[in-house]
Amino acid sequence: MSILQIVGKIDKKQQSETIILGLDPGTSVMGYGLISVKGQQISLLQFGVIHLSKYKNHEIKLKKIFERVVSIIDDYHPDEVALEAPFYGKNVQSMLKLGRAQGVAMAAALSRDIPITEYAPKKVKQSVTSNGNASKEQVANMLISLLNIKEAPKMLDATDALGVAVCHHFQKGTITMSSKSWKAFISDNPGRVK
Repeated sequence: MSILQIVGKIDKKQQSETIILGLDPGTSVMGYGLISVKGQQISLLQFGVIHLSKYKNHEIKLKKIFERVVSIIDDYHPDEVALEAPFYGKNVQSMLKLGRAQGVAMAAALSRDIPITEYAPKKVKQSVTSNGNASKEQVANMLISLLNIKEAPKMLDATDALGVAVCHHFQKGTITMSSKSWKAFISDNPGRVK
């Protein structure tokens, strides 16, 4: 193999794109966010919410989650799906409904043979803000800065889903945090933040 062939293979590997779909399951509102990763560059593809409160029947909500997630997958062809795991609350019925919503979103990804990874809410917050107890607003503000989002979303479920996608990227080891905070990371690595 010649040097040019080796360099060509390395260049192709560095330029390959990975698309990650992040999902924040919910039964009233479900957030989704898509990012593209090329080398160390993360860019926003799309984010938003799926409104489900207009459907009174829980089974219909689950059907809509499946259909919409499959539609997003078919439109953007993500390589990986990352979901936020439901947090444990005192209301067992809410947990059951949330778990069903998550299961249906997983089934949608599996129907297209896309690998799934699940992250605890604290892990997502820790990955995005360096603080596992960060507020939804703090996560949103960090993502707005990191992904150069022009307009903050009206519903934080969308940025929560983007946070899951970014967390998944960071957990894959493509970026290591040697700085003590995001502010320090950004000032230490201006070329890695768009």
